[in-house]
Amino acid sequence: MLKQRTLKESVSTLGIGLHSGKKVSMVLRPAAVNTGVVFRRVDLDGYPEIALHPEIVGETTLCTALVDGAVKVATIEHLLSAMAGLGIDNVYVDIDAPEIPIMDGSAAPFLYLLLSAGIEEQKAAKRFIRIKQSVEFHRGDSWASLKPYDGFKASFAINFSHPAVNATGQTVEIDFSDQPYASEIARARTFGFMKDIELMRSMSLGLGGGLDNAIVLDDFRVLNPDGLRYQDEFVRHKVLDAIGDLYTLGHGIIGAFHGHKAGHAINNLLVRKLLEQPESWEIVTLAAEKNRQAIFSDNYVLAGV
Repeated sequence: MLKQRTLKESVSTLGIGLHSGKKVSMVLRPAAVNTGVVFRRVDLDGYPEIALHPEIVGETTLCTALVDGAVKVATIEHLLSAMAGLGIDNVYVDIDAPEIPIMDGSAAPFLYLLLSAGIEEQKAAKRFIRIKQSVEFHRGDSWASLKPYDGFKASFAINFSHPAVNATGQTVEIDFSDQPYASEIARARTFGFMKDIELMRSMSLGLGGGLDNAIVLDDFRVLNPDGLRYQDEFVRHKVLDAIGDLYTLGHGIIGAFHGHKAGHAINNLLVRKLLEQPESWEIVTLAAEKNRQAIFSDNYVLAGV
């Protein structure tokens, strides 16, 4: 059977928060079987913990944030996406600020960080959520769905009327049984438009953003000197975000995800709706030879980083 995974040892990093602009120290620590992903605010009295769950996602404006009373951990989606990509089930995330560091705006640095700690299999079966019946959430012309599928695949469609985005693919589908997360998704960076920066900063958002941790566009072109990492990096990053948002469930999914002009809010409302319909899903374990059904694989090559 496929087994749960944690880290072999602790690993730490320093960075800044994309939205707060504040320095962040983060330590990832091994955790026991069935712990799940637990965030700890070590800058606050008593080191309060927030265990991962869709129902405590309290903010979804330009990021996914867990909120439990006065305790918040924001911008969790890229780290969670990397954990999903490596099949990490149990880990403590200690941070001394209210936001996960943005690193380079993708999940690739988090993959390296997790791999540098080492991955350890544990003596318990890994549990997956298998989609039995289709679930959809719609808001206007934006929507997201989960449907039955023998494996895990994700597709996305965006619709940005911008010359630089129009020149790239605005749809993508990745079947993770034969297209590794590490090479196909992990390096895709978050992106933003210069025209939106003033508005974002008036909301105390994007204060730590720049060309070193995001794709930045003016009215006509990509401003980053090195250009794009993928020809269709914009839509691939939306898949990266969605994978992180889905992982707030605490388990990998056996099924097919599709997003259409969706963002963190719709992703979260979709998984909440899923949980409200227990007939639509079940918890399963997989035999080791069924690894190709899972998002993660043992191919961790991150070419070009």
